[in-house]
Amino acid sequence: MGLAARLLATMILLAGLVGAALSAWGYERFVTPGPLTADAAVVVPRGSGLSAIADLLREKGVIDDPLVFRVGARILGAGQSLRAGEFRFPARVSIEGALDILRNGETVVRRLTVPEGLTAAQVLDLLRRVDGLVGDPPDAVAEGDLLPETYHFSLGDRRAGLVARMREAMRDALARAWDGREPGLPLKTPREALILASIVEKETGLAAERPIVAAVFINRLRKGMRLQSDPTTAYGLSPGRPLGRPLTRKDLQSETPYNTYVIDRLPPGPICNPGQASIDAVLHPAPTHDLYFVADGTGGHVFARTLAEHNRNVARWRRIRDAATQP
Repeated sequence: MGLAARLLATMILLAGLVGAALSAWGYERFVTPGPLTADAAVVVPRGSGLSAIADLLREKGVIDDPLVFRVGARILGAGQSLRAGEFRFPARVSIEGALDILRNGETVVRRLTVPEGLTAAQVLDLLRRVDGLVGDPPDAVAEGDLLPETYHFSLGDRRAGLVARMREAMRDALARAWDGREPGLPLKTPREALILASIVEKETGLAAERPIVAAVFINRLRKGMRLQSDPTTAYGLSPGRPLGRPLTRKDLQSETPYNTYVIDRLPPGPICNPGQASIDAVLHPAPTHDLYFVADGTGGHVFARTLAEHNRNVARWRRIRDAATQP
């Protein structure tokens, strides 16, 4: 073999050795745990190319070698299959692991909890403040149309879409509850059940009391008595928004369609968005003959069958209230 041939063979051998060394080094960098010290969420914008994603991950501290990320993605044929969205990367994730998350991982799921008893206007206000949603919610939503519960969403979901899900959830929940209702209730339609559930929701925040409060109103409807619910009166004076002050005697005489101290029936619509528990309480009230209730001074209520008993409970409550306001 001539000198030139031997030189060429040596160069090829050296090139192979260098290539093998580089490949081994690159693979080690590809699978070695990365620099991320704690779990982190990273948003990959739509339209980001491979280089932009590699630079973003380095900027966020997920990887420390964009070149190895890019080369690894190309070798694996993943350069065109990386997804946009919000992804959560675990601490010490390798470049290989980060690449796999961007190819096959689920985007971060966010959650929004809508508390029971909010009005439609308050729910829309809440939606406007939630980060991660886009677009405006509807300008107005009918009272009682939205089911309070926890909703999951992804970054970039639309507020109007979440409202539509809340509406559908309420329709389904009310339909199921109505189909399984106790027989003989003085409620003619699912909407009447929804209206009464909204009153129960505003009257008590104690789960154990809801079926009893519901029973009081059911018993009153059966007897043709006025419901005499303070929350309905307050809603009539300030629809959709908190009244912001205690009710007065004059308020209880106000001529609004929602003042159940004046009208002899249910109000014309819900006064808030009731939760599933209040709907169930109305359609399965407690087996009691109580017709009255008043606050007990501890956050709950005391119930009574007769007006005389109720008047004694009211007097007791007033003493508790007056004692609490004295210096």
